[in-house]
Amino acid sequence: MHFTIEARTHGRYLVRVPATAPPWPLLVGFHGYAENAADHLSALTTIPGTEQWLLVAIQALHPFYTRKEQVVASWMTRDDRELAIADNIDYVGRVLERVRQEHRTRPTLVFSGFSQGGAMAYRAAAHYRADGLIILAADVPPDVIAQQRVPLPPVLIGRGVKDEWYTEAKEAADVAALAKIGAHVEACVFDGAHEWTDVFRAAAAEMLRRVLR
Repeated sequence: MHFTIEARTHGRYLVRVPATAPPWPLLVGFHGYAENAADHLSALTTIPGTEQWLLVAIQALHPFYTRKEQVVASWMTRDDRELAIADNIDYVGRVLERVRQEHRTRPTLVFSGFSQGGAMAYRAAAHYRADGLIILAADVPPDVIAQQRVPLPPVLIGRGVKDEWYTEAKEAADVAALAKIGAHVEACVFDGAHEWTDVFRAAAAEMLRRVLR
């Protein structure tokens, strides 16, 4: 027989404090499978204009070693998926609360997610009011379409034409699904694969500029 039990654990998140004076807008990101928070924080810093944002990269709660013994993490598997989703959403809320307690931030909040972390960014934006959502190479989770605690903010979806996982068909399905729940979607299709590119960084930078205007 299969049973589950709640267990306490600790999550890791990284913060990059701007050199500019506070209060700062807040950009919170989620890494992809077999990455870690440092990987995503590094990616966020390459978006033009993020030097004036307080950057937070949240690491998934399930770490493991690569063959090169680097510590990376995964957001969830198919096992006990609904419980993992609830745990992760609560985890994000705790990080947001702590960050806002310890840093002088504006109400402005944008979520970002790459690959597997894109699903977490969607879920975060569906539960915690945000001003923008930057998604790269990730499909929208069915649970977000089914129910949102708060309306989704404007969404930027990035897709590489050579991406064998996040395909044109998946993007089209996501755009249609998001339209049904009234989300405003902008697509950035670029010459690349499952990766960050300068074209997508420029599109993300433009969204951040619009949020601040």
